[in-house]
Amino acid sequence: MVQKAVAGLGGLDIIVNNAGRQQSINSITDLTTEEFDSTMKTNIYAPFWIIREALPHLPPGSAIIGTTSEQAYDPSPDLYAYAQTKAATMNYVKSLAKQLGPKGIRVNGVAPGPVWTALQISGGAQPEKQQMFGSWTMLGRPGQPAELASIYVQLAAADASFASGQVYGASGGVGQP
Repeated sequence: MVQKAVAGLGGLDIIVNNAGRQQSINSITDLTTEEFDSTMKTNIYAPFWIIREALPHLPPGSAIIGTTSEQAYDPSPDLYAYAQTKAATMNYVKSLAKQLGPKGIRVNGVAPGPVWTALQISGGAQPEKQQMFGSWTMLGRPGQPAELASIYVQLAAADASFASGQVYGASGGVGQP
């Protein structure tokens, strides 16, 4: 995948790790090893593999952006595995920012709160939870992916060259950071 991107684009200077998997469970005893492993592989392993493969192609001034979640700070009881992976993402942002900063590569994260995506349907959330999703925000609704886009654009932009090791929230007035 990375080699195709390098060949097709003539190089790389922005990496966004945004793929995610979540599985809603009532109890840790309901979570199979296969489901747990799939969440870990999608949310932790895949960004590791992508960054490791892309790094030789990233010149100074490049940006890596990881999608974490408010779940990293305030986990829901039914998103046990997902919350762990998003805490790990937050920490890879901070660790890699320190490691890659001297090479001129910035690493930041975006931590959305309740944003309506396919994860809410595919992750097994109960219909009653889906109906209430985001209603607790100050705006009384979940966010939409388009409402996050400008954060990613800003973090990728050259004029954000002093931002590194930061996690930016977008949660409708609740949550962290």
